[in-house]
Amino acid sequence: MMERGPVSIEGPEDFAATFKVPRETINRLTRYAELLVRWQKSTNLVAPSSLPALWSRHFADSAQLRDLAPEARLCLDLGSGAGFPGLVAAILQAGIPDFRMHLVESNRKKCAFLAEVVRETQAPVDIHAMHIEDLAESPHSLVPDVVSARALAPLPRLFELAAPFFVANTRGLFLKGREAEAEIERARRGWAFDCRLHPSLTSTDSSIVEVTGLRPKTSEP
Repeated sequence: MMERGPVSIEGPEDFAATFKVPRETINRLTRYAELLVRWQKSTNLVAPSSLPALWSRHFADSAQLRDLAPEARLCLDLGSGAGFPGLVAAILQAGIPDFRMHLVESNRKKCAFLAEVVRETQAPVDIHAMHIEDLAESPHSLVPDVVSARALAPLPRLFELAAPFFVANTRGLFLKGREAEAEIERARRGWAFDCRLHPSLTSTDSSIVEVTGLRPKTSEP
C-alpha cells in the first residue's frame, strides 16, 4: 500500500505516477474526463469550480479507495452521481478477473452519463437506475465485499442506506470531510460498528472512514 498523505496531482502524468497504473488506464480516465466536461455543459454533474482540478478532486480522491481494498471483487457504490468514487475505482480494476462494480444512482440524466462512460471505457460496471432503498428490497440484492459512497449523506443516514448490504465480511469505505469524527460519534448512538480513519491522499481536511461489523444497536430491555 502506498504511503498516505496529501499529494499533488495536476493531471494524468501525476495520476499515473501516484497510482502506478498503465497507459491504458490513463487513456480510459482521459476519455472519462472529456465526456464529463462535455456533459457538464448541459447536465449538472459536478461543481463547475472543481473541473480545473478534476484529476485531483475527483479522480485521485476516488482512486485512493483501491489501495484500501485491493482484494475486493464485488463492490457497491451508493449514490454514484457522476461516478465518484465507484466508476473511477472500476476503471482502475478493469483488468482484475471477476471484478464487478455496481453503481446505484436515481437521477436518470446522471445514469445516462454513467452509461456512456461505461460504454466508452469498457469499465466492469453495472448501473442500477433506482433508489438505494429499492435495490436493498429487491429479491436479488447484492452481497458486496465493499460498500462505498462520497458526499451522499451524514454517517447516521448513510449507515441506514448501507446496512442492508452488509454481511460479516463487508467493509464500508466512505469518503468524508472535516466532520468525520463528529459524524462517527453521532452514528454510534444508533449503530454498533468498528471503524478506522485513513487520511486522504488529496486533502488534509478529508479522510476515509473504513467500517466493519455494521449493525443496529439493540435496545436494552
